[in-house]
Amino acid sequence: MGTQIELSGADGFHAGAYRAEPDGPPRGGVVVIQEIFGVNAHIREVADGFASAGYLAVAPALFDRLERGVELGYDAAGMEVGIDLARGKLNITDAMTDLAAAIDVASEAGKVGVVGYCYGGLLTWLAACRLDGVAAASSYYGGGVPGHAKLRPKCPVILHFGALDAHIPLEDVETFAAAHPESAVHVYDADHGFNCNHRASFDAPSSEQALERTLAHFRTFIG
Repeated sequence: MGTQIELSGADGFHAGAYRAEPDGPPRGGVVVIQEIFGVNAHIREVADGFASAGYLAVAPALFDRLERGVELGYDAAGMEVGIDLARGKLNITDAMTDLAAAIDVASEAGKVGVVGYCYGGLLTWLAACRLDGVAAASSYYGGGVPGHAKLRPKCPVILHFGALDAHIPLEDVETFAAAHPESAVHVYDADHGFNCNHRASFDAPSSEQALERTLAHFRTFIG
């Protein structure tokens, strides 16, 4: 279903991206933001899923600025490399530039939503607050999101967290939710990474409910 494309950033950098087309006329566009594991098989499957729901999906390869074609597994070795790339080396400003380029491509289909997971959940929140051209956003278990509670979103945002997530204390989630009554904050009886069926922490009921909410959100504000 998907193809590899190239994005043109405002700073002249060309990042790769996975593009998945819907079967018929698109309802709009969705930018899918990777975890710390790169645009791997799971993220491509997520993009394909949004395409099946009627959206032009674009998943930018944010690690291309550091190393081309990064695809990591969900083991300890992959985790170590991913954390080093995402939190140690990748500049957030550069990531925002590449996300803006992905939004431009997705906008060919109309209004654009942004959805991201783990590290991408944080970037989703930042994109909703900093970038133009985002009509709606859905952030999944974004580590660091509560630390950016002072930012104000430019578009409607929903956020998904796991009550069993040791990486994001529930107390921090509750404090964030109190600071953002305009944004729906959903907490599931699940662990970090509950949406990823390639991980041991996958929780099907939580994943299905979060997707239903995300699609309803996008249908309301994108089409």
